[in-house]
Amino acid sequence: QVQLVESGGGLVQAGGSLTLSCAASGRIFVNAAMGWFRQAPGKEREIVAALDWRGVTTYYADSVKGRFTISRDNAKNTVYLKMNSLKPEDTAVYYCAAGRGLRIGVQESDFGSWGQGTQVTVSS
Repeated sequence: QVQLVESGGGLVQAGGSLTLSCAASGRIFVNAAMGWFRQAPGKEREIVAALDWRGVTTYYADSVKGRFTISRDNAKNTVYLKMNSLKPEDTAVYYCAAGRGLRIGVQESDFGSWGQGTQVTVSS
């Protein structure tokens, strides 16, 4: 089991930037693919970005391609989500998740541990 704690959320104007961090503890972080999901009010949780255990293979939802960047620092047991050119439709609770294996996954079922979430609000 991996324990995950997100930070870095907040209120930002449209066009601005935020960087979310997710600190992991517990079983060996480097053995897990990682992902970021988000859930907007009244909507289902959706994948935003994911990367494999080495941080080489990445996946991005179409809605964030070119604006968001996922990365990891295995020495610090931390995964990041750099968000640029934020839009009001990016407003959501963002969740960090640890995968069940090494390879990248994009379904919720591919992830076994979840953080508590951090709120991102983008004003127009």
